[in-house]
Amino acid sequence: MKQKILIIDDDTSLRRVLEFNLQEAGYQTAAAASGEEGLRLFGEVEPALVISDMKMPGMDGMQVLKSIKEGAPDTPVIMITAFGSVDMAVEAMKAGAYDYITKPFNRDELRLTVAKALQFSSLSQENRHLKSQLTDRADFSAIIGSSPAMEKVFQVVAKVADTEASVLITGESGTGKELVARSIHSRSSRASGPFVAINCAAIPHDLLESELFGHVKGAFTGAVRDKSGRFALADGGTLFLDEVGELPPALQPKLLRALQERMIEPVGGTKPVKLDVRVVAATNLDMEKAMSDGTFREDLYYRLAVIPLHLPPLRQRRDDIALLLRHFCGRHGAEKVQFDTAALAALLAYPWPGNVRELENLVERLLIMRNGDTITVADLPEKILNHERPATAGSVVNLPPDGYSLEELEREVVVQALERNSWNQTAAARFLRIPRHTLLYRMEKYAITPP
Repeated sequence: MKQKILIIDDDTSLRRVLEFNLQEAGYQTAAAASGEEGLRLFGEVEPALVISDMKMPGMDGMQVLKSIKEGAPDTPVIMITAFGSVDMAVEAMKAGAYDYITKPFNRDELRLTVAKALQFSSLSQENRHLKSQLTDRADFSAIIGSSPAMEKVFQVVAKVADTEASVLITGESGTGKELVARSIHSRSSRASGPFVAINCAAIPHDLLESELFGHVKGAFTGAVRDKSGRFALADGGTLFLDEVGELPPALQPKLLRALQERMIEPVGGTKPVKLDVRVVAATNLDMEKAMSDGTFREDLYYRLAVIPLHLPPLRQRRDDIALLLRHFCGRHGAEKVQFDTAALAALLAYPWPGNVRELENLVERLLIMRNGDTITVADLPEKILNHERPATAGSVVNLPPDGYSLEELEREVVVQALERNSWNQTAAARFLRIPRHTLLYRMEKYAITPP
């Protein structure tokens, strides 16, 4: 996309010369004949650079500069001044102007000054982005786990991170899908580019297309200026589509086209825009059911799920709960806090319908309300303890009130039997009272491998 430059000058002929030279150099321009008009246009076009004359009737260049720096300090401003007013230009640079050019100036001087200003602005933005990336990378340590289920996740991330393949992360709410998406981005060749996230379920359907693809001025009521969408903001980096299963059917063909052709068309626009974006998506929905119901396109699903990656719920990796407890205590500055045996046993037995997010919230609450450095059963909320009571006398399994997948239950039973018998398959099959070949079939079906 062409970079936009705003020209503010009361001299009509000079404005036209500036516009012609800058457009010839490949820039998009907007022009204003006064400081007041220039500030109004600045809010509409959101330029990458401003060129303003120093002396103008009404609001002069210095006032324009100060107003721009107050509202958008990162936008570079180049001042135009007469030869005898260099002192004023120097004052403008002290006030935040990037540089100045004196009248009369030639075309090459203008283009070189503009190019340097835009390069400086780009480097400044990249520097801020890298700093934010360093901050974000501290969050990657929050993907805690040493269980076999999480080891598989880590292996997949390591293999697919530095590719261009689309990844679809599935799993229940609270399992850490965005953290995994960020981890994929940080380990890819796009790590120096932006990571842009959008929750497809959190934005009204009639606004979602504009949020994704942007819009041009006048595309609809309220579109007072061009706006870049999340795809454009993620150019050169990664776009994370959270809750992609909630995408309205009318928008799904447009997303499919964007993925296939690597081009988008802003709302109200007539020219497609080519972009370099990798897409990582996530959902907690049953996508097989969504496709069979006709609410999600099969071709879009397979385009998103070139690499499917499933995050296990916390109840399927209970071995990680103790690690997570220590991690969350450390995050809140409570490294000395311990959980006694009975409290830890209760937490291990709880099904965690809210997964890791629920565990983290509970730890934060316990740390606030604790009376000492040891958390006991008495500190735990009733719902953690009550679930342990069997629904019927003599029942082997205590199912959670919100239901449970039969396949997940079967897989968990097989894993527990293998763990109890030190992964001896013959002993585990005898424990489950099934033939060994049936156990091997179940292990292959659920991708169960010894640690």
